[in-house]
Amino acid sequence: MSVPRKEAMSEPARTPDGPIEADGIRSYYGRPILKEPVWKVPDVPSYLFLGGLAGASASMASVAELTGHRELVRVGRLAAAGGALASVGALIHDLGRPARFLNMLRVFKPTSPLSVGSWILAPFSGLTSASAGAQLTGVLPAAGRLAGGAAGLLGPAMCTYTAVLLSDTAVPSWHEAYPELPFLFGGSALNSAAGAALVGARPCATRPAIRMGLLGSGLELAASSRMERRLGVVGEPYQRGRAGALLTAARALTVAGAVLSVIGRRSRAASAIAGVAYLAAGACTRFGVFRAGVNSARDPRYVVAPQRDRLRGRGGG
Repeated sequence: MSVPRKEAMSEPARTPDGPIEADGIRSYYGRPILKEPVWKVPDVPSYLFLGGLAGASASMASVAELTGHRELVRVGRLAAAGGALASVGALIHDLGRPARFLNMLRVFKPTSPLSVGSWILAPFSGLTSASAGAQLTGVLPAAGRLAGGAAGLLGPAMCTYTAVLLSDTAVPSWHEAYPELPFLFGGSALNSAAGAALVGARPCATRPAIRMGLLGSGLELAASSRMERRLGVVGEPYQRGRAGALLTAARALTVAGAVLSVIGRRSRAASAIAGVAYLAAGACTRFGVFRAGVNSARDPRYVVAPQRDRLRGRGGG
C-alpha cells in the first residue's frame, strides 16, 4: 500500500471556481469532510425556480379573482400550471424515473421537509392543472375557480418549502442560512410571478403585479443582504466565483425589473422587458444559491469554522 505524500495531505479542497484558502483547517488527505449534494444541474435549480414561480402565480391568481382583475387571473393560472408541471418534470428527471416520485408519496412524515414538500407539490400540480384547464376550455368554471382557490392557499408553501428543504441539510451555506432562505425564496417567487404577469398581460392590467414585484424585490434584496452579512465566513460562497456572479446578476436584474416596471408601466415593450428581467433574476437566484451550497460542502473550512464558533460561544475552547 502506498503512503500518500505529505503535500497531498495538506492540500486545501478545491471547487470549480478555484482553490479556497483553508486558514489552517485541513481534512484527511485534503478531501472534503461532507459529501457534496448529488442533485443534478440544471434539474434541481430549475425545480426550485419553477416551484416558486408556480406558487406565487397561483396566489396572485386567487387574489386577482377576489379583486376582479380577470386578466391577471388568466395569466396567473396558466403560469402556475405551467411552472408546477415543469417543476415536477425537472424533479422526476433528477430522480431518474417517475416511480421514484410516486414512492415519495407512500408515506407522510411531518418531520421531513422532503416528505412534506412532496405532499405539497403533488396536489398543487393537480389543482393548478384543473384550474388552468377550466380557464382555457370554459368547462366546469366553478370547479376551476375552486381548484384555483385551493392552489392559491398552497402557494406560499410552494414558494418557500424548498428553502426549508435546503437548510435542513448539513451543507454549511444552506444550513446556516435557515432564517433568511425562506424570505429570499419567497421574495424571488413574488418577483417571478410578477414577471410572468408583466410579460403575459396588457400594461393597463398589471398595476397589482407591479406592486407585488416591488414588494418581492424589497424582500429578496433585504434577505440577501442580511444573509451575506450575518453568515460571516460561511457566507463567502455566496459572494465568490460563479455563485457570486449569479447572485450579483440576480440583484441587478431585480433592481432593473423593479425600475422598468414603474417607469415603463404604460409601455408594452418596457413591461415585457421588466418581466423578463424579473424571471431571469429568479432563475439566477436559485442557481446561485444552489452553486454556493455545493461549493461550501467541498471545502472543509466552511464545515469546521462554524463548529469552532459554536464551541467558543459555549465556552468550550
